[in-house]
Amino acid sequence: MPDGHDALGLLEEIAADFGHEPDVVLGTMFRNPGLRTGDKIFVFLGHGGRLIAKLPRDRARRLVDAGIAEQVTMGERTMREWVAFPARESDTATLALWRNVARDAHRYVDSLRRSS
Repeated sequence: MPDGHDALGLLEEIAADFGHEPDVVLGTMFRNPGLRTGDKIFVFLGHGGRLIAKLPRDRARRLVDAGIAEQVTMGERTMREWVAFPARESDTATLALWRNVARDAHRYVDSLRRSS
């Protein structure tokens, strides 16, 4: 399973997928590497090399209920749109899941950014 170093490598591969998107850049969230569109982070690496993504509340809840993602809690506050995706059994499986999540998170956060 990916450790923090491997997780960063996977995030960099995902970042390359967005090379055609001029507004997507590597940034930081809580001093952890992540991807942002404009000034809004849509995914970042959290504790234990998990990918943390911002998704619509209903989708996030369904993923948690299905056991695919974990709810994110900061302090005592449960973040309803932020969910964590632990590493899978292999880097290949992790990358496939994380790529899909990153695309969905990007679409969601970009739509929020453009509507505000």
